[in-house]
Amino acid sequence: MKEQKKIMIIGAGILQVPAIVKAKDMGLEVIAIDVDPHAPGFKFSDESILLSTIDVENVLKKALEIKPEAVMTLASDMPIRTVAAVGEKCNLKTISFETALNATDKGRMRRKLKEMNVPVPNFYIVSNMEQYLQVIKRFRGKFIVKPADSSGSRGIVLVDDLNNINEAFSYAKKHSKSGEILVEEYMVGPEVSVETLTIEGKTHVIAITDKLTTGAPHFVEMGHSIPSQLPSRVQNEIKKVAIAATEAIGIEVGPSHTEIIITPEGPKIVELGARLGGDNITTHLVPLATGIDMVECSLRLALGEDVILPQKQSKASAIRYLKADVGILKSVNYPNTLKQKKGVKEIVLTKNLGDRITKIGSSNDRIGYIISQGDSSKEAIEICEEAIDSMKIKII
Repeated sequence: MKEQKKIMIIGAGILQVPAIVKAKDMGLEVIAIDVDPHAPGFKFSDESILLSTIDVENVLKKALEIKPEAVMTLASDMPIRTVAAVGEKCNLKTISFETALNATDKGRMRRKLKEMNVPVPNFYIVSNMEQYLQVIKRFRGKFIVKPADSSGSRGIVLVDDLNNINEAFSYAKKHSKSGEILVEEYMVGPEVSVETLTIEGKTHVIAITDKLTTGAPHFVEMGHSIPSQLPSRVQNEIKKVAIAATEAIGIEVGPSHTEIIITPEGPKIVELGARLGGDNITTHLVPLATGIDMVECSLRLALGEDVILPQKQSKASAIRYLKADVGILKSVNYPNTLKQKKGVKEIVLTKNLGDRITKIGSSNDRIGYIISQGDSSKEAIEICEEAIDSMKIKII
């Protein structure tokens, strides 16, 4: 009997579950790493190892014992460094550790992109209040303050009032592991993400995703839809910038998720992740809209297999996150027929009854979502919105 190939998946949280399940479906032996003994992905994996996903040294030791044929993470930023370190040490198909640093440290990323003439906002990197107070004098009007190494919209704030300058610095600093803060130009325009796969050094754009956020001050994502409704000329510019950014960071294999704002001067990079996009974009929206399973493609690339992308289907998909008042979540009700409604693919609550619901300051504060499929982005979005309108969320 042919021996199963082993794959280490760094992370077993809810975002990693689709990769773990898909790897099992592909007949792989899955070793999942997570510090949380109750991580949902452990239920599906063959072996569960209790280690932090960013404990590079100890994960490396385990990898040298296990000798996996592949290693990956799905939609988390900092574990990318662990993936790259294991890849380099075990001679696996991953990005290099230097590329992982470029993709997870926003300061390094900005410098590298600027050096390679990829359009980015004006930015400064500071580590203390004195530096911060000096650089903010160079901005006229609004500017963004955010940690150099955080994700999930944590620590991001728009400064549009001189009274909240100190508060913005403290908020970003609290979420920065390295202590470095990025202070940058406030970009105005539509925001998209670009889902790509790099195969043998060539980057392929799989989808451009239109994004809906809460706006100022924290810009938490509240919806996504594929395909983009932007004009084709603008989409072509977006594709060029995303491919240039992927090359500049040094990605030669695997997925990327690039966030871009289309400013009056053209598309500029918000940030780039050397990983699959979160928020159900690559696990649900991309396959529903294009027919391409980016999770399976990424697993096959990690295994060193040849990947030939199929012809895209022409459907559309959307996700919309539920909004709720502040208080205790008492009940969520919707018609029994909603799950059978044409186009509704998933209805998910991410909070439990009795949980305290707060203002949305990061993606962790959202209470649930609806995923839909339609013949156009407009139709998919309408299906989501109609579904949400039929829901009754009681907060006390």
